[in-house]
Amino acid sequence: MINKVVLVTGANSGIGLALCERLLGSQDAEGLHLCLACRNMRRAHAARSALLGAHPAAQVTLLQMDTSSISSVLSAARELQLRFNRLDYVYLNAGIMPNPQFDLKAFFRGLFSSSVITMFATGEGILTQKDGVTPDGLQEVFATNLFGHFLLGLYSSVICPGFVMTNLTYGILPSFPAFLWTLLMPLLWLIRVFTNTFTLTPYNGAEALVWLFNQKPERLDPRAKYHSLTSVLGHSYTQPRQMDVDLDTSQALYDKLLRLEREAKRKPIAS
Repeated sequence: MINKVVLVTGANSGIGLALCERLLGSQDAEGLHLCLACRNMRRAHAARSALLGAHPAAQVTLLQMDTSSISSVLSAARELQLRFNRLDYVYLNAGIMPNPQFDLKAFFRGLFSSSVITMFATGEGILTQKDGVTPDGLQEVFATNLFGHFLLGLYSSVICPGFVMTNLTYGILPSFPAFLWTLLMPLLWLIRVFTNTFTLTPYNGAEALVWLFNQKPERLDPRAKYHSLTSVLGHSYTQPRQMDVDLDTSQALYDKLLRLEREAKRKPIAS
């Protein structure tokens, strides 16, 4: 019997996969149906096998969806309507950071500045990325991280996973020898003395997502960002922080997204 249907985009690795593992291991897992919406189906099948290996009785299905592609998102939305009569929870987790670059000079300058903690906690000033353009004519990061999810017609709470060590994080320094990452890990754990945003593990980074699973939507603050945080002793918790949001600017952005959505649906779909 299915009591709750949960859709997770970008569920084949990192925080998305950690979220699925935590949901299936929770006390509310009975009757839970997980739908993993992924771009890479080979990795999606591997993720599903791993989840079923740990939870043999779980209900886990796969959905092909590339949030950078308008046609893929619309096709996936139609398939969801055919498969399920409802979605109880939707986690808009898919995202990319294409060609991340690490500015070594900015890093060393930041080490001896008053913003060193902010630099470590957020990567501000030391990380850049080279964006591309999708076949639909949209900026790749915008399409994948935002507009593809917007096309699903959903509203969501905003979460921040903190600084998490995933394949995306390791990819920032692709030529960095593996043993140096091992040597750096104690330093990263030590930084927790100064900032609680170093969640480090995907399990900890998914804390706010799991917390939201247990909340009533009407009690959530639409102007709050829900942060996954970890204490010095490794205790994970969730804390809401008000976003610095200008309502007029937000409304203008929303109106532009609606216009773009209407235009996208009128245009011939790129193959």
